[in-house]
Amino acid sequence: MLEGITVLDLTRVVAGPACTRTLSDFGAEVIKIEPPDGDLLRRGVPKANGVALPFAQQNAGKQHLCIDLTTSDGQRIVSALAEQADVLVENYRPGVAGRLGLSYEQVRKRNPDIVYCSISGYGQTGSAAGRRAYAPIIHAELGLLALNAREREMPPLPEAVSHADFAVGAQAASAILAALVHRERTGEGQSIDVSMAETMLATNEFATIEINGGFGDEISPFRPGKALLLEMNDGSWVQLPGNPTTAVFAVARALDRTAELEERGWNTPVDTQNVRDDVIGLLQGWAREFPSGEAFEEALDSARMPLGTVKSLDEVIQESWVEERNALVSLDINGEERLVPRSPVRFSGMETGPRRGSYLRGADNRAVLGERLGLSDEEMDDLQAHGVIQEEYRGA
Repeated sequence: MLEGITVLDLTRVVAGPACTRTLSDFGAEVIKIEPPDGDLLRRGVPKANGVALPFAQQNAGKQHLCIDLTTSDGQRIVSALAEQADVLVENYRPGVAGRLGLSYEQVRKRNPDIVYCSISGYGQTGSAAGRRAYAPIIHAELGLLALNAREREMPPLPEAVSHADFAVGAQAASAILAALVHRERTGEGQSIDVSMAETMLATNEFATIEINGGFGDEISPFRPGKALLLEMNDGSWVQLPGNPTTAVFAVARALDRTAELEERGWNTPVDTQNVRDDVIGLLQGWAREFPSGEAFEEALDSARMPLGTVKSLDEVIQESWVEERNALVSLDINGEERLVPRSPVRFSGMETGPRRGSYLRGADNRAVLGERLGLSDEEMDDLQAHGVIQEEYRGA
Protein backbone atom coordinates (compact mmCIF):
# COMPACT_ATOMS: atom_id res chain seq x y z
CA MET A 1 0.00 0.00 0.00
CA LEU A 2 2.82 2.42 0.86
CA GLU A 3 5.33 1.23 -1.73
CA GLY A 4 7.50 4.17 -2.76
CA ILE A 5 7.04 6.01 0.56
CA THR A 6 10.26 6.54 2.51
CA VAL A 7 10.08 7.02 6.28
CA LEU A 8 13.00 8.36 8.30
CA ASP A 9 12.62 6.88 11.77
CA LEU A 10 14.34 8.78 14.59
CA THR A 11 12.35 7.05 17.31
CA ARG A 12 13.25 4.63 20.05
CA VAL A 13 11.83 2.25 22.67
CA VAL A 14 8.13 1.46 21.92
CA ALA A 15 5.75 4.32 20.98
CA GLY A 16 7.60 5.65 17.93
CA PRO A 17 8.89 2.28 16.72
CA ALA A 18 5.36 0.83 16.96
CA CYS A 19 4.16 3.64 14.69
CA THR A 20 6.89 3.14 12.09
CA ARG A 21 6.57 -0.66 12.26
CA THR A 22 2.95 -0.17 11.13
CA LEU A 23 4.09 1.97 8.19
CA SER A 24 6.71 -0.64 7.31
CA ASP A 25 4.08 -3.40 7.49
CA PHE A 26 2.02 -1.43 4.98
CA GLY A 27 4.91 -1.31 2.52
CA ALA A 28 6.87 1.85 3.32
CA GLU A 29 10.67 1.78 3.33
CA VAL A 30 11.60 2.69 6.91
CA ILE A 31 15.15 3.84 7.63
CA LYS A 32 15.76 3.65 11.38
CA ILE A 33 18.50 5.86 12.84
CA GLU A 34 19.99 4.79 16.16
CA PRO A 35 22.54 6.61 18.35
CA PRO A 36 25.93 5.04 19.10
CA ASP A 37 24.62 3.31 22.24
CA GLY A 38 21.62 2.00 20.32
CA ASP A 39 17.90 2.06 20.90
CA LEU A 40 17.23 1.52 24.62
CA LEU A 41 15.05 -1.48 23.73
CA ARG A 42 18.15 -3.33 22.48
CA ARG A 43 19.02 -3.87 26.14
CA GLY A 44 15.99 -6.13 26.51
CA VAL A 45 16.14 -9.89 26.85
CA PRO A 46 16.13 -12.58 25.62
CA LYS A 47 18.31 -12.10 22.56
CA ALA A 48 18.59 -13.94 19.26
CA ASN A 49 22.20 -13.84 18.08
CA GLY A 50 22.69 -10.48 19.80
CA VAL A 51 19.36 -8.83 18.90
CA ALA A 52 16.84 -8.36 21.73
CA LEU A 53 13.49 -9.93 20.85
CA PRO A 54 11.50 -6.92 22.20
CA PHE A 55 13.53 -4.71 19.84
CA ALA A 56 12.99 -7.12 16.95
CA GLN A 57 9.21 -7.07 17.42
CA GLN A 58 9.01 -3.28 17.11
CA ASN A 59 11.66 -2.88 14.41
CA ALA A 60 11.25 -5.84 12.08
CA GLY A 61 11.13 -4.82 8.44
CA LYS A 62 13.23 -1.67 8.87
CA GLN A 63 16.72 -0.76 7.71
CA HIS A 64 19.16 -0.28 10.61
CA LEU A 65 21.52 2.69 10.60
CA CYS A 66 23.68 3.93 13.47
CA ILE A 67 24.74 7.57 13.22
CA ASP A 68 26.07 9.90 15.90
CA LEU A 69 23.82 12.96 15.69
CA THR A 70 25.95 14.87 18.18
CA THR A 71 28.54 15.31 15.38
CA SER A 72 28.18 17.83 12.56
CA ASP A 73 28.86 15.13 9.97
CA GLY A 74 26.17 12.94 11.51
CA GLN A 75 23.67 15.79 11.36
CA ARG A 76 24.64 16.50 7.77
CA ILE A 77 24.07 12.87 6.75
CA VAL A 78 20.69 12.56 8.44
CA SER A 79 19.58 15.94 7.09
CA ALA A 80 20.42 14.68 3.60
CA LEU A 81 18.31 11.56 4.25
CA ALA A 82 15.48 13.75 5.53
CA GLU A 83 15.64 15.76 2.32
CA GLN A 84 14.75 12.58 0.40
CA ALA A 85 12.11 11.28 2.83
CA ASP A 86 8.34 11.47 2.56
CA VAL A 87 7.83 11.08 6.30
CA LEU A 88 9.98 11.79 9.35
CA VAL A 89 8.96 10.45 12.78
CA GLU A 90 10.69 11.45 16.02
CA ASN A 91 9.90 10.97 19.70
CA TYR A 92 12.49 13.18 21.35
CA ARG A 93 11.49 15.56 24.09
CA PRO A 94 10.39 18.87 22.55
CA GLY A 95 13.39 20.96 21.51
CA VAL A 96 15.86 18.10 21.13
CA ALA A 97 15.29 17.62 17.39
CA GLY A 98 15.99 21.31 16.84
CA ARG A 99 19.31 21.08 18.67
CA LEU A 100 20.23 18.25 16.30
CA GLY A 101 19.34 20.36 13.24
CA LEU A 102 16.25 18.24 12.55
CA SER A 103 13.26 20.27 13.70
CA TYR A 104 10.24 20.56 11.42
CA GLU A 105 11.22 24.06 10.35
CA GLN A 106 14.81 23.01 9.65
CA VAL A 107 13.78 19.96 7.64
CA ARG A 108 11.01 21.80 5.79
CA LYS A 109 13.48 24.33 4.39
CA ARG A 110 15.05 21.54 2.33
CA ASN A 111 11.97 19.34 1.95
CA PRO A 112 8.83 21.53 1.98
CA ASP A 113 6.32 18.69 1.49
CA ILE A 114 7.66 16.53 4.35
CA VAL A 115 5.13 14.87 6.66
CA TYR A 116 6.82 15.34 10.03
CA CYS A 117 5.40 13.55 13.07
CA SER A 118 6.44 14.28 16.65
CA ILE A 119 5.39 11.85 19.40
CA SER A 120 5.82 13.00 22.99
CA GLY A 121 4.44 12.56 26.47
CA TYR A 122 2.51 15.81 26.81
CA GLY A 123 2.72 17.42 23.38
CA GLN A 124 4.98 20.04 21.81
CA THR A 125 3.38 22.98 23.66
CA GLY A 126 2.19 23.71 27.18
CA SER A 127 3.84 23.75 30.59
CA ALA A 128 4.28 19.93 30.72
CA ALA A 129 5.90 19.67 27.27
CA GLY A 130 9.43 19.17 28.59
CA ARG A 131 8.59 16.38 31.02
CA ARG A 132 10.05 12.94 30.45
CA ALA A 133 7.36 10.33 29.87
CA TYR A 134 7.20 6.59 29.50
CA ALA A 135 4.06 4.47 29.38
CA PRO A 136 3.98 3.69 33.14
CA ILE A 137 4.16 7.42 33.91
CA ILE A 138 1.25 8.15 31.58
CA HIS A 139 -0.76 5.22 32.97
CA ALA A 140 -0.36 6.73 36.43
CA GLU A 141 -0.98 10.37 35.54
CA LEU A 142 -3.90 9.95 33.12
CA GLY A 143 -6.22 8.12 35.49
CA LEU A 144 -5.75 4.53 34.30
CA LEU A 145 -4.24 3.19 37.51
CA ALA A 146 -6.69 5.12 39.69
CA LEU A 147 -9.66 3.86 37.65
CA ASN A 148 -8.43 0.27 37.81
CA ALA A 149 -7.87 0.52 41.56
CA ARG A 150 -11.33 1.91 42.19
CA GLU A 151 -13.08 -0.61 39.97
CA ARG A 152 -11.16 -3.51 41.52
CA GLU A 153 -11.48 -2.09 45.06
CA MET A 154 -7.78 -2.55 45.75
CA PRO A 155 -4.59 -0.46 45.83
CA PRO A 156 -3.15 0.73 42.50
CA LEU A 157 -1.22 -1.88 40.53
CA PRO A 158 1.05 -1.39 37.50
CA GLU A 159 -0.05 -2.33 34.00
CA ALA A 160 1.90 -5.26 32.55
CA VAL A 161 1.74 -3.95 28.96
CA SER A 162 2.75 -0.50 27.66
CA HIS A 163 -0.76 0.38 26.50
CA ALA A 164 -0.03 4.11 26.19
CA ASP A 165 2.91 3.47 23.84
CA PHE A 166 0.94 1.29 21.47
CA ALA A 167 -2.10 3.56 21.58
CA VAL A 168 -0.11 6.68 20.70
CA GLY A 169 1.78 4.74 18.03
CA ALA A 170 -1.52 3.81 16.39
CA GLN A 171 -2.75 7.42 16.59
CA ALA A 172 0.49 8.67 15.05
CA ALA A 173 0.33 6.15 12.20
CA SER A 174 -3.28 7.16 11.47
CA ALA A 175 -2.32 10.84 11.44
CA ILE A 176 0.60 10.19 9.08
CA LEU A 177 -1.64 8.32 6.65
CA ALA A 178 -4.18 11.17 6.73
CA ALA A 179 -1.40 13.69 6.10
CA LEU A 180 -0.13 11.66 3.13
CA VAL A 181 -3.63 11.68 1.63
CA HIS A 182 -3.80 15.44 2.19
CA ARG A 183 -0.40 15.88 0.52
CA GLU A 184 -1.55 13.78 -2.43
CA ARG A 185 -4.49 16.14 -2.89
CA THR A 186 -2.79 19.48 -2.19
CA GLY A 187 0.97 19.01 -2.36
CA GLU A 188 1.25 20.34 1.21
CA GLY A 189 3.30 18.72 3.94
CA GLN A 190 2.32 18.70 7.60
CA SER A 191 3.75 18.92 11.08
CA ILE A 192 1.94 16.42 13.34
CA ASP A 193 1.96 16.70 17.14
CA VAL A 194 0.70 13.54 18.91
CA SER A 195 0.84 13.22 22.70
CA MET A 196 0.60 10.14 24.89
CA ALA A 197 -1.40 12.06 27.50
CA GLU A 198 -4.12 13.15 25.10
CA THR A 199 -4.13 9.69 23.51
CA MET A 200 -4.93 8.13 26.87
CA LEU A 201 -7.80 10.58 27.29
CA ALA A 202 -9.15 9.67 23.87
CA THR A 203 -8.71 5.91 24.25
CA ASN A 204 -10.35 5.66 27.68
CA GLU A 205 -14.03 4.96 27.11
CA PHE A 206 -14.83 6.36 30.55
CA ALA A 207 -13.02 9.68 30.09
CA THR A 208 -16.10 11.73 29.23
CA ILE A 209 -18.02 10.13 32.12
CA GLU A 210 -15.21 10.75 34.61
CA ILE A 211 -14.49 14.36 33.66
CA ASN A 212 -18.19 15.19 33.82
CA GLY A 213 -18.83 13.95 37.34
CA GLY A 214 -18.87 10.16 37.08
CA PHE A 215 -21.80 7.75 37.08
CA GLY A 216 -23.54 9.22 40.11
CA ASP A 217 -26.41 6.94 41.14
CA GLU A 218 -26.87 5.47 37.66
CA ILE A 219 -26.10 1.79 37.07
CA SER A 220 -23.90 1.03 34.09
CA PRO A 221 -23.74 -2.43 32.50
CA PHE A 222 -20.39 -1.47 30.93
CA ARG A 223 -17.70 -1.92 33.61
CA PRO A 224 -14.72 -3.85 32.21
CA GLY A 225 -12.79 -3.11 35.40
CA LYS A 226 -15.38 -5.19 37.26
CA ALA A 227 -15.57 -7.97 34.66
CA LEU A 228 -15.93 -11.19 36.57
CA LEU A 229 -13.40 -14.02 36.70
CA LEU A 230 -14.89 -17.43 37.47
CA GLU A 231 -13.19 -20.76 38.14
CA MET A 232 -14.57 -23.75 36.26
CA ASN A 233 -14.82 -27.32 37.53
CA ASP A 234 -11.62 -28.29 35.69
CA GLY A 235 -9.63 -25.53 37.41
CA SER A 236 -9.53 -23.21 34.38
CA TRP A 237 -10.66 -19.59 34.65
CA VAL A 238 -12.98 -17.60 32.43
CA GLN A 239 -13.95 -13.94 32.33
CA LEU A 240 -17.44 -12.62 31.70
CA PRO A 241 -17.80 -9.14 30.19
CA GLY A 242 -19.63 -6.24 31.79
CA ASN A 243 -20.83 -5.53 35.32
CA PRO A 244 -21.69 -8.78 37.18
CA THR A 245 -24.53 -7.12 39.11
CA THR A 246 -26.32 -6.51 35.80
CA ALA A 247 -24.95 -9.50 33.84
CA VAL A 248 -26.31 -11.97 36.39
CA PHE A 249 -29.81 -11.56 34.98
CA ALA A 250 -28.74 -12.59 31.46
CA VAL A 251 -26.76 -15.53 32.83
CA ALA A 252 -29.76 -16.66 34.90
CA ARG A 253 -32.02 -16.57 31.83
CA ALA A 254 -29.56 -18.59 29.77
CA LEU A 255 -29.23 -21.21 32.51
CA ASP A 256 -32.93 -21.20 33.41
CA ARG A 257 -32.07 -20.06 36.96
CA THR A 258 -34.17 -16.90 37.22
CA ALA A 259 -36.19 -18.44 40.05
CA GLU A 260 -33.07 -18.35 42.23
CA LEU A 261 -32.81 -14.61 41.70
CA GLU A 262 -36.48 -14.06 42.48
CA GLU A 263 -36.10 -16.05 45.71
CA ARG A 264 -33.49 -13.52 46.80
CA GLY A 265 -35.65 -10.59 45.79
CA TRP A 266 -33.36 -9.73 42.88
CA ASN A 267 -35.67 -8.55 40.12
CA THR A 268 -33.69 -5.65 38.59
CA PRO A 269 -30.09 -4.38 38.73
CA VAL A 270 -31.20 -1.93 41.44
CA ASP A 271 -31.68 -4.92 43.76
CA THR A 272 -28.17 -6.30 43.18
CA GLN A 273 -26.00 -3.19 43.47
CA ASN A 274 -25.31 -3.51 47.19
CA VAL A 275 -24.93 -7.29 47.25
CA ARG A 276 -22.12 -7.68 44.71
CA ASP A 277 -20.28 -10.32 46.74
CA ASP A 278 -23.45 -12.42 46.96
CA VAL A 279 -23.95 -12.09 43.20
CA ILE A 280 -20.39 -13.21 42.55
CA GLY A 281 -20.82 -16.16 44.90
CA LEU A 282 -23.97 -17.27 43.10
CA LEU A 283 -22.34 -16.95 39.66
CA GLN A 284 -19.28 -18.85 40.88
CA GLY A 285 -21.50 -21.66 42.12
CA TRP A 286 -23.23 -21.93 38.77
CA ALA A 287 -19.89 -21.88 36.92
CA ARG A 288 -18.49 -24.81 38.92
CA GLU A 289 -21.36 -26.97 37.68
CA PHE A 290 -19.74 -26.92 34.21
CA PRO A 291 -16.74 -29.09 33.36
CA SER A 292 -14.99 -26.43 31.27
CA GLY A 293 -15.13 -22.92 29.90
CA GLU A 294 -16.25 -24.28 26.54
CA ALA A 295 -19.28 -25.95 28.11
CA PHE A 296 -20.15 -22.82 30.06
CA GLU A 297 -19.85 -20.66 26.93
CA GLU A 298 -22.16 -23.00 25.02
CA ALA A 299 -24.74 -22.74 27.80
CA LEU A 300 -24.58 -18.93 27.72
CA ASP A 301 -24.96 -18.71 23.95
CA SER A 302 -28.75 -18.24 24.12
CA ALA A 303 -28.13 -15.03 26.08
CA ARG A 304 -25.62 -13.92 23.41
CA MET A 305 -23.07 -13.60 26.18
CA PRO A 306 -19.48 -14.44 25.24
CA LEU A 307 -16.75 -15.36 27.68
CA GLY A 308 -13.01 -15.64 27.47
CA THR A 309 -10.84 -18.38 28.90
CA VAL A 310 -7.76 -17.11 30.70
CA LYS A 311 -4.74 -18.20 28.63
CA SER A 312 -1.05 -17.49 28.48
CA LEU A 313 0.48 -16.43 25.17
CA ASP A 314 2.25 -19.77 24.76
CA GLU A 315 -1.21 -21.35 24.85
CA VAL A 316 -2.63 -18.75 22.46
CA ILE A 317 -0.14 -19.56 19.70
CA GLN A 318 -1.43 -23.15 19.69
CA GLU A 319 -4.93 -21.94 18.73
CA SER A 320 -6.06 -22.93 15.23
CA TRP A 321 -7.06 -19.37 14.32
CA VAL A 322 -3.45 -18.19 14.79
CA GLU A 323 -2.26 -20.50 12.02
CA GLU A 324 -5.34 -19.94 9.85
CA ARG A 325 -4.86 -16.16 10.00
CA ASN A 326 -1.05 -16.33 9.67
CA ALA A 327 -0.95 -14.14 12.76
CA LEU A 328 2.73 -14.93 13.32
CA VAL A 329 5.57 -14.75 10.84
CA SER A 330 8.97 -16.44 11.04
CA LEU A 331 11.69 -13.83 10.56
CA ASP A 332 15.46 -13.77 10.36
CA ILE A 333 16.67 -12.12 13.56
CA ASN A 334 20.33 -11.64 12.75
CA GLY A 335 20.71 -15.18 11.48
CA GLU A 336 18.28 -16.95 13.79
CA GLU A 337 14.65 -17.66 12.94
CA ARG A 338 12.09 -16.38 15.45
CA LEU A 339 8.32 -15.97 15.43
CA VAL A 340 7.12 -12.35 15.46
CA PRO A 341 3.55 -10.99 15.38
CA ARG A 342 2.65 -10.16 11.79
CA SER A 343 0.27 -7.22 11.22
CA PRO A 344 -3.30 -7.17 12.56
CA VAL A 345 -4.45 -5.60 9.27
CA ARG A 346 -5.49 -7.51 6.16
CA PHE A 347 -6.07 -5.83 2.79
CA SER A 348 -8.01 -7.64 0.07
CA GLY A 349 -5.35 -7.27 -2.60
CA MET A 350 -2.13 -6.56 -0.77
CA GLU A 351 0.14 -8.38 1.67
CA THR A 352 0.93 -6.79 5.02
CA GLY A 353 3.63 -7.46 7.56
CA PRO A 354 7.42 -7.20 7.76
CA ARG A 355 9.35 -8.01 4.61
CA ARG A 356 12.70 -8.46 6.34
CA GLY A 357 13.93 -9.30 9.81
CA SER A 358 15.82 -7.33 12.43
CA TYR A 359 19.55 -6.96 12.76
CA LEU A 360 22.41 -5.47 14.71
CA ARG A 361 22.93 -1.75 15.16
CA GLY A 362 24.24 -0.15 11.95
CA ALA A 363 23.79 -3.30 9.85
CA ASP A 364 22.51 -1.29 6.85
CA ASN A 365 24.80 1.75 7.11
CA ARG A 366 26.75 1.09 3.95
CA ALA A 367 23.89 -0.17 1.82
CA VAL A 368 21.63 2.80 2.57
CA LEU A 369 24.24 5.57 2.60
CA GLY A 370 25.85 4.25 -0.55
CA GLU A 371 22.59 3.92 -2.45
CA ARG A 372 20.80 7.05 -1.21
CA LEU A 373 23.63 9.52 -0.70
CA GLY A 374 26.22 8.08 -3.08
CA LEU A 375 28.90 7.80 -0.38
CA SER A 376 31.92 5.80 -1.45
CA ASP A 377 33.47 3.01 0.59
CA GLU A 378 36.41 5.31 1.33
CA GLU A 379 34.11 8.06 2.62
CA MET A 380 32.24 5.59 4.81
CA ASP A 381 35.51 4.13 6.10
CA ASP A 382 36.53 7.64 7.15
CA LEU A 383 33.15 8.33 8.80
CA GLN A 384 33.39 5.05 10.66
CA ALA A 385 36.95 5.74 11.75
CA HIS A 386 35.78 9.03 13.28
CA GLY A 387 32.77 7.42 15.00
CA VAL A 388 30.17 9.26 12.92
CA ILE A 389 28.68 6.02 11.69
CA GLN A 390 28.98 2.86 13.74
CA GLU A 391 28.38 -0.80 13.12
CA GLU A 392 27.86 -3.40 15.83
CA TYR A 393 29.52 -6.74 15.35
CA ARG A 394 28.30 -9.96 16.91
CA GLY A 395 29.93 -10.29 20.29
CA ALA A 396 30.91 -6.59 20.45
